[in-house]
Amino acid sequence: MTSLSPVLKQATPVVVDHALGSWIHGTDGRAYLDFTTGIGVTSTGHCHPRVVAAAREQIGKVIHAQFTTVMHPPLLELTEKLGDVLPAGLDSVFYANSGSEAVEAAIRLARMATARPNIVVFQGGFHGRTVAAASLTTAGTKFSAGFAPLMAGVHMSAFPYAYRYGWDEETAVAFALQELDYLLETRTAPADTAAFLIEPALGDGGYLPTPPAFMEGLRQRADRHGIALIFDEVQAGVGRTGRFWGHQHSSATPDILITAKGIASGFPISAIAAPTAMMAKAWPGSQGGTYGGNAVSAAAAVATLDVIEEEDLVENSRVRGDQLQAGLKEIQARFPAIGDVRGLGLMQGIEFTAADGTPDAATATAVQQGTTSQGLLTLTCGPAGNVVRLIPALVVTQEEIATGLERFEAAVAAVSGAVPAGTTGA
Repeated sequence: MTSLSPVLKQATPVVVDHALGSWIHGTDGRAYLDFTTGIGVTSTGHCHPRVVAAAREQIGKVIHAQFTTVMHPPLLELTEKLGDVLPAGLDSVFYANSGSEAVEAAIRLARMATARPNIVVFQGGFHGRTVAAASLTTAGTKFSAGFAPLMAGVHMSAFPYAYRYGWDEETAVAFALQELDYLLETRTAPADTAAFLIEPALGDGGYLPTPPAFMEGLRQRADRHGIALIFDEVQAGVGRTGRFWGHQHSSATPDILITAKGIASGFPISAIAAPTAMMAKAWPGSQGGTYGGNAVSAAAAVATLDVIEEEDLVENSRVRGDQLQAGLKEIQARFPAIGDVRGLGLMQGIEFTAADGTPDAATATAVQQGTTSQGLLTLTCGPAGNVVRLIPALVVTQEEIATGLERFEAAVAAVSGAVPAGTTGA
């Protein structure tokens, strides 16, 4: 009998029958409030009618029109629409299927455009699971262990993780920039450094917003040394943080931007964007792929961008994100096991720590499992696995956030063994 790989571990026991908006309906007959969204993918909610209609219509026209053989209208329209939201100057786009592929395309472009070999990444970053992308990932050894040798030319610098260091943000940023300067003096000379690669908010690394001052410090150093600055917006982009792009919480702009996940509401498509002059430095044959820019995925992406704009979902992400974080901070005040609550928009992380401040993965896991029992789907993340992450769809309502908070608190209370005074209950 054939089965799925035993290495694949589900975060929940739920088997989906159907889903709509913020809700997953299981084959067990229960409805679950989904604060995982396929790890930040179903941005417009499950099966948004506009996205479903666009995909159905496109399937009836052409499913696969390989984009280096023939061109199709959905990809042309998507490229035009991306131009309305991309940072100024990033006017050339290459499409792939997944975040990992887009990350690899970005570093390949950076190396070709600068004629330099090395890439600097930052501690806690997640950039994918393919060999090159895993070589760039420092969110945990599980992503890169066991299949060495990894890709050469990768150097890691400190991330300003203020809570972990026990510092304020300003001190953490100053330290991390100092460490980057030291890295450029001791390990990878600027003349050998092609790019800095960073997420505007760490994903698997713990749902940590990258401080604006750090982003701006990277931009200054990139300009000073002729280094390309790459923003991995795979998880933080497309309205997730309450701005269309996660980096827009700072004044820093990228030379290369990577997007995937929420761009097509669940259909597989990814892209990198760069200035035309830079993109033109890619070597002939270095960009391509059988399924890249698939016609159905592109049509779904066009519909996704229309829905985000017309339903004002970026603003909804900001407002509902504020509501979610405020509620989580109230819960934090009642439960000492919650050491930190942080995030931007609808990308919120709750870090569980022991009394001595060390990571408490056992409690985080118990809470994550407990939320499923309460009818709320959540995930964990962080190198130690001690962060519960909440990723509602951008269409989430005020009432659904309130329900999610009640169910989350009920799970925390159950793990803690008591419901404290003032709790909202389940």
